[in-house]
Amino acid sequence: MARKLIDCREHSGSPPQCTVSIAADSEDELLAAAVQHAVTVHGYPDTAELREQLRQMFKDEQAAH
Repeated sequence: MARKLIDCREHSGSPPQCTVSIAADSEDELLAAAVQHAVTVHGYPDTAELREQLRQMFKDEQAAH
């Protein structure tokens, strides 16, 4: 299974200075880390909609290079 990646710089709602990129071996682990980042750093509420938006941003790590 390919590692999954999410890059905060690709989210239009993120401040330009956010350069966080998160990778994990499982989508569940990546989602948990991405939600934690979105909530604690960017102040988003932890909702089903947020989780779905984050899942839509997942990419295979190889495709990101």
